[in-house]
Amino acid sequence: MPQGSSHRVVLIVDENSNPFEMSCAIEVFGLSRPELGRELYDFTLCAAGSETRMRDGFFTLTGVAELDAADEADTLIVPNRPDTGTPRSPHVLDAVRRAHARGARLIGFCSGAFTMAEAGLLDGRRAACHWMWAESFRARFPRVLLEPDVLFVDDGDILTASGSASALDLGLHVVRRDHGAEIANHVSRRLVFAAHRDGGQKQFVERPLPDVPDESLAPLLAWAQARLREPLTVAGLAARAAVSPATLHRRFRAQLGTTPLAWLTGERVALACRLIERGEERLDVVAARSGLGTAANLRARVRRETGLSPSAYRRRFGPGGGEPLVS
Repeated sequence: MPQGSSHRVVLIVDENSNPFEMSCAIEVFGLSRPELGRELYDFTLCAAGSETRMRDGFFTLTGVAELDAADEADTLIVPNRPDTGTPRSPHVLDAVRRAHARGARLIGFCSGAFTMAEAGLLDGRRAACHWMWAESFRARFPRVLLEPDVLFVDDGDILTASGSASALDLGLHVVRRDHGAEIANHVSRRLVFAAHRDGGQKQFVERPLPDVPDESLAPLLAWAQARLREPLTVAGLAARAAVSPATLHRRFRAQLGTTPLAWLTGERVALACRLIERGEERLDVVAARSGLGTAANLRARVRRETGLSPSAYRRRFGPGGGEPLVS
């Protein structure tokens, strides 16, 4: 796990890269966070040349580190750009291959999956890319296990996000994986962005004009988040919203790209992680306060979400750590 600013995150900017994804990386990994009392990452921008023309010539990037900065990265964010058919710079591809060979974590935002696939690093591995390029990606890289309809894919040491906004989702997922739910929530609040959208949610979310003045789920979500320890059900949420369960399901799919039950479970797991981080050591108490019911269900859900058992999660993210959780 990264310890403070000792973990080096390096973003390669290539010719015609998208400014938005570059800004997302800076916002999540590069900003100073004095309110936390420590920096989360040591962040660097680098490029193959002294001047890098950004997408459509919006501006030219200068004054960043040279490409060999990528050789010092613990996490390397590979370049993305809309001209996916144009081969990447051989120097950039070599830098990405070297980083992977020495064990660095690789992150691709949007069309960044093309960079890693062109470097030969995605064969036989899961990846995400923007739905608009899914067909061409499959044609060029048939050995990659593309998941075209998800926000992002975490395949261990290689992570890929589908589109522009999902760069923030993946960035927050990485912060959560590195520093825990509490820190990730803090970063999301600074961004005024959803704290947690599961990577398996769909990329394309229908947002039709409502037939009534306000069909926003925000009031219902806030109400449910304040009552997670209670026995909430989909039927109960629908009754609270004064709609049928089928209508509630459609609204969740349209506005959040997920189901009411999946959202509720995700919120409960996130609350359980925060309770563990704040020092609660009793599994049954964490399970009850988060609404997950039993210690067995808590173990299963936390492991599925974080890849860690509750005790391992506490050792990594809890206050002081070291002591196992008890039933």
